[in-house]
Order: sequence, then C-alpha cells, then structure tokens
Amino acid sequence: MSSYTARTLPVHRGPAAWSIILGDPPPPQQLDGELTADFVVVGAGFAGLSAARRLAQLQPGATVAVLEAGRVAEGAAGRNSGFMIDLPHDLSSSDYAGAGNDAAMIALNRQAIAFARSAVEQYQIDPNFFDPVGKVNGAASAAGHTHNQSYARHLATLGETSEMLDPQQMHDLTGSRHYRSGLYTSGTVMLQPAGYIRGLASGLASSGVRIFENSAVTTFEKQGSAWQVETARGRVSTGTVILTVNGHLESFGIKRDRLMQLFLFAAMTPELDTDAMARLGGKPRWGVTPSDPMGTTMRRIDTGQGGNRVITRTCAALRPGMAATQRDLARAARVMQRKFDQRFSQLAGLQMEHHWAGHLCLSLNGVSVTGEVEPGVYSGCVQNGLGTARGTLTGIAAAERACGHSSDIARHFDAEDQPKRLPPRPFREIGANAVLRWKEWCARDE
Repeated sequence: MSSYTARTLPVHRGPAAWSIILGDPPPPQQLDGELTADFVVVGAGFAGLSAARRLAQLQPGATVAVLEAGRVAEGAAGRNSGFMIDLPHDLSSSDYAGAGNDAAMIALNRQAIAFARSAVEQYQIDPNFFDPVGKVNGAASAAGHTHNQSYARHLATLGETSEMLDPQQMHDLTGSRHYRSGLYTSGTVMLQPAGYIRGLASGLASSGVRIFENSAVTTFEKQGSAWQVETARGRVSTGTVILTVNGHLESFGIKRDRLMQLFLFAAMTPELDTDAMARLGGKPRWGVTPSDPMGTTMRRIDTGQGGNRVITRTCAALRPGMAATQRDLARAARVMQRKFDQRFSQLAGLQMEHHWAGHLCLSLNGVSVTGEVEPGVYSGCVQNGLGTARGTLTGIAAAERACGHSSDIARHFDAEDQPKRLPPRPFREIGANAVLRWKEWCARDE
C-alpha cells in the first residue's frame, strides 16, 4: 500500500482528569499550511514523544514534526493510572508472571525507565511527576494472597526481591482494612502521567521538535519520493512517517482484525479536605495494583501531583469500533463507587469528581506491531495494556529502525511474531466481553 486513510479518529469518553487537575496547558499550535520535515511522528503519547526524543538523539540536525489528534496528555497517555512497571506484568495471566523471557523483559522495561528518567533530568520535568516509590500488589482474598505468593516465588527465580506486607502494614499504607496482604516491589515509577507527558512535550519543543495539537492525520500517501501527510488544515511532506497511535493503527487499515480494542475505566475523587484526609489515614502517596489482573487498581496522590485525591480503576469492555459507550462509562461508574466504598468505609458515599475511559490495544498473542510497515513508514504500536513502559520502548524501537540503528530494544521487537488473527465479528465482541465480565466477577473483591 502507498496510501492510508483514517477511517476512525479518536473518541474519548469522560475528561482527561490527570490533565485537568494540573490546570490549563499553554495554547495549542495547530498545523496550518504546508511544511517539510525529515520525520513525521503521528501521535504524541508515550510512544510518539519517546520516538521524537530518540530521533533527536540519533539525528540531532533532523527536523521532526509530531502531529497529535487532540491536546497533548488528553488522549490515552493522560488516562492511564501512571504505573511505569519494570517487572513482568502480563494482564492475561493469573498472577502477572509472563510466559516468555521475563528476565529480558525486565531489562528492557528498566531501559524504558532510565530513558524516561534522563528526560526528566534533561528537560527539568517536575520530579513529583516521576516518583520511583515502587508499588504494591494488594490481595483481599485467600485466592489473591495465593496469587501474590506465586508471583513472589516467580520473581525470586529471576533474582528479584519483594516484600510481603501484612494486613496492618496495608492499613498503615492505604488507610483501608480491605486488604489481607500486599506484595511490595521497589522498581515501579509512579507517574503523574499528564504531568510527565506535558513536560516531555515542552522539553522536546524547546529543543526544536515541532509539536502540533488538534491536528489529526486524515491521510498519508506516497507521492514521488516523499510521503504527504494531511490534516484538516495542513500538510507535511516527509521522507519518513512513524505511526505511534496504538490501536488506531487499525484505523489506517494496518493489521485489521488482529488487534483487540479494549477500554478500561477510572474515577477520581474531588480534592480531599483536611477532615477527609484525617478519616482516610494512610500515606499521602501509594499505588496498589490488584493481585488478580482483572481486579481493581487504587492510587492516592498528593498536592505535588494535582491535589490530595484517590483514583479507582476497574471494569473492561472490548469495543472494535474504538469508542467506549456512555453506557459502558455509566456501568463502570457504579462499580467503581461500590469498590471505593468497600475499601474506604470511612469515606463511603463520597461522590467522584471525574469518570473516564482509557483506550488500550492488545494482540491475542501479546506482541506489539513495531517496525517497518513499508519503505518510509514505521510503526511503534500495540502496547498490550502496558502503555507507559512498553509505549516508551516501541517508540524508541520505531525511531531506531527509521534511522537504521540497532539496539537490544529494536532487536527485541524485530524478533516478535505477527499478531494473531482474531475470531470473526460479532463473536469476538460477544465472547470477549462475556469472558471479561466473568473474570471481573471472579476478581470482584480484588
């Protein structure tokens, strides 16, 4: 193919709360008119901005244009829970342990974290937005505790340390009596995802990368020796296109019927007043992932990250049309309120200020789509629900391959299989959502 047209543009349900709590960003620069660039990066999330930074490192004199459909940090990058995890975190398993070379994946994830840390230092991003505090797998049931024990044993075989927390330690951390145990690991970085992405974009812009917001790519096609990348109001002529649009790769007709478009849902409290914080107790910052991957993620943040708030994330829906429904969001809001009340009875009934959906993309066999699509077009997509670390890696790999550079990161993605073909519709949607509901029910306390 030498012509690609977007059939679907991003649709977001609910606000990008992580961005809202930081206040208004600077006014956007929209692509207007014609431009020439050495590289065009489509998408300004973790993958896209990491690709832009890697391009700048490999070819300092090159001109790089990044085209973002909406505002920076208001798409998927500003809608995740902000866990940049170094360890195996396979969402399809019972206890996160992967089936492949976990030691190699840990090494790659730590390279992603090191890349992000160096960006924080280089661009003087607020360190509150990149907090290497670690995380806890929380267990509320005997089955959940068993999952944690299994995961701890798996980590030990990899030479990785962990610490089991008892109910009192979990209460001291979170203020909740809900958890019977927790497994602490120290290598996770807790991001304020919108703050980190805004800071990364600002730093890149100050170093010469041109970032255009509200500039959704509608078409790109080969004309002569160059690719013409079109938006509603402009066009960029370039030799190289790098697609970092995660599941929207399928919108351009690439890997159709091989990508699972999944939505997870989250809610955020209003800023807690002094009385609410006293009743809540616990530490001012923590992150708890569920011992069962289909359980509920909880997180607490403080004033350095956008106010004293608690974030709840749970529920999942497969939507091949790449848009969650209002009904999906309403159902998730009810479930999340119940989960919050269950964990924090001292604050039960506190109404959430924000609810939103976040778009993930997975493949059936857990691989990404990273590498050359055709001459002059590269992909750094499909993060399999691990957008912060895996997105950083796919962006780096796509940029390296576009520059003819090789590294452990690029070679890892070169060696991955193609994503497996999905069952036909409507069976894939009906079947997958039935399985998701069943797994949610099984993990209802986690």
